[in-house]
Amino acid sequence: MKSDADLQHDVQDELRWDPSIHAAEQIGVSVKNGVVELDGHVDSVWDKYAAERAAMRVAKVKAVASEIKVDPPSSLIRTDEDIARAASNYLEWNVLVPKTVKVQVTDGVVTLEGTVEWQFQRKEAEEGLLWLIGVKSILNNITLKPKASVAGVKIKIEEALKRNAEIDAAHIMVETSGGTVTLRGSVRSWVEREEAEQAAWAAPGVTKIDNRLTVSS
Repeated sequence: MKSDADLQHDVQDELRWDPSIHAAEQIGVSVKNGVVELDGHVDSVWDKYAAERAAMRVAKVKAVASEIKVDPPSSLIRTDEDIARAASNYLEWNVLVPKTVKVQVTDGVVTLEGTVEWQFQRKEAEEGLLWLIGVKSILNNITLKPKASVAGVKIKIEEALKRNAEIDAAHIMVETSGGTVTLRGSVRSWVEREEAEQAAWAAPGVTKIDNRLTVSS
């Protein structure tokens, strides 16, 4: 079992190790009972996202609370019109994002609206915009409207979990109610927790995931 001090050191090392994070030294890390809290100021929404992902990759981290603020320097500030144009171009050229997704920008905050059939489309629309200069945050208001039936979804998800080499399916229980899937049990890491959730999202007809998996210490 890792101590909070050990976890803090590991998260700090992971932040410095990831070359895509340009502001590792500007991010503060504290740990209490396995829960990591990140704070500080970074230049871009990508740095915030990448720092949160880096912390989640560390073994034995139970959860991550992020208080990181995005504060772009003058060289990275863009007008809302510029950001909206760049975001619209990205969505237009991305084959994974349907034309039903629209974008609006106010004071550097990007809001996504519309409907999609699958969660991966909703996620793709958001994550691609993290790279854009000038974006301060992203509000993903895209709704899921699956066309597929949810029949037999519980069995399909359980089979998918068993196929995934990164997941110990023996400790995960799957419950379904309409388009909502609830995951219970324990996993070895936050990455495994996320892998299980992504596997569940791939099932046809799913509109919501209630992920109650805990990371074992």
